[in-house]
Amino acid sequence: MSSLSFRSSRPDGWIQPRPHQDASLRYMKHGPIQPMEEPGLLARLFGWH
Repeated sequence: MSSLSFRSSRPDGWIQPRPHQDASLRYMKHGPIQPMEEPGLLARLFGWH
């Protein structure tokens, strides 16, 4: 087994928080906020959100 280990002075990307992004830029990139669950049958029939 090798005793070599990878070391870097830069922390992993998944540890670092993402930089703030302006809400309008986020909207242009991803579109409107989507609900976590799909609406049920009644909600779709009656247009409830």
